[in-house]
Amino acid sequence: MAIKNKTTETEVNVFEFINTFVENEQKKQDSLHLIALMQQWSGFEPKMWGPTMIGFGSYLYKYASGHEGDSMLIGFSPRKAEFSLYVSAPGNDNMALLDKLGKYKMGKACIYFKKLSDLNLEVLEDLCNATIKYLKENQECACRK
Repeated sequence: MAIKNKTTETEVNVFEFINTFVENEQKKQDSLHLIALMQQWSGFEPKMWGPTMIGFGSYLYKYASGHEGDSMLIGFSPRKAEFSLYVSAPGNDNMALLDKLGKYKMGKACIYFKKLSDLNLEVLEDLCNATIKYLKENQECACRK
């Protein structure tokens, strides 16, 4: 029996989501800025993935188990407490970039930060580009390794 992905691309308007879901004005401005940056870096329009994630581009992954599906290349979610950033590129270069990223906490599959000004945006661009390159070459999130 095929497993259905919980998080899929939806038809919800990204900007309507930002304007209705994000209550804090600074977080709203940071979200709009991050949308512009990720759109520029990825070359893709923002799309909603699930109820609260904003993603750019997509890739088809397939695991050794046979499970496959689509996922966003890069993205973020302006959650109530803090942002969740969905970028993940493996290797020593990634660790060097993370050391320079700024003020954040690392989760298993995402990076948490409070405000965009806490991050070095040049380093974030490098992380996003590395993530996109890795996913296009491997069709599997580095977080699964």
